[in-house]
Amino acid sequence: MAHWRAVSRRGPRLPRAFYSHPDVVTVARRLLGQLLVVPTRRGRVSGIIVETEAYRGPEDRASHAYGGRRTLRTETMYARGGTAYVYFVYGMYHQFNVVTGVADVPHAVLVRALEPVEGLALMRRRRGGGPLHGLTSGPGKLCIALGIDRQLDRADLLGENIWIEARPPVPARAISAGPRVGIDYAEAWADRPWRFWLRDNPFVSRVRSPRD
Repeated sequence: MAHWRAVSRRGPRLPRAFYSHPDVVTVARRLLGQLLVVPTRRGRVSGIIVETEAYRGPEDRASHAYGGRRTLRTETMYARGGTAYVYFVYGMYHQFNVVTGVADVPHAVLVRALEPVEGLALMRRRRGGGPLHGLTSGPGKLCIALGIDRQLDRADLLGENIWIEARPPVPARAISAGPRVGIDYAEAWADRPWRFWLRDNPFVSRVRSPRD
């Protein structure tokens, strides 16, 4: 199957009800195919979401909020659904997450990869060049390409600084699922098939599940 066709036509923003769904795993699947947008003075930078991971805190051992942990970094996870959660890892990368559900229940979806749509020249400058398929094929890469950093942490996804526009739902046959990446410490939770990606899409991160 060909990869999900990226379109430049602008659409309505996802409503609060989309993010407020009680099941974070369902939201992670439904985010596939939607358009993440960051406006700049040079125009819009955007990409189709092609890979996600669900984190169901506080019971999920892989979640930053496991056990009800609340720190300066994780406090954003306790915001209402439709809030951006951006954190810094490995001393060099930002990662963008979508908070879901209701306030004080720390569910979040990590956006792992995008298919670039708008602002390609700016993405390339920010990423130092390279092939198109490598610009946003990972959570750290996409944040660099779209200019996402800690200044966008706690941003309202229905606001003016960053948002997600609605696109037609992706058919189930176009979606693959498997274990999340880099969470061996999560014991039994590491095997949950809560990573979702668009099958045969060249912009998905290079990490593949043996179940694919």
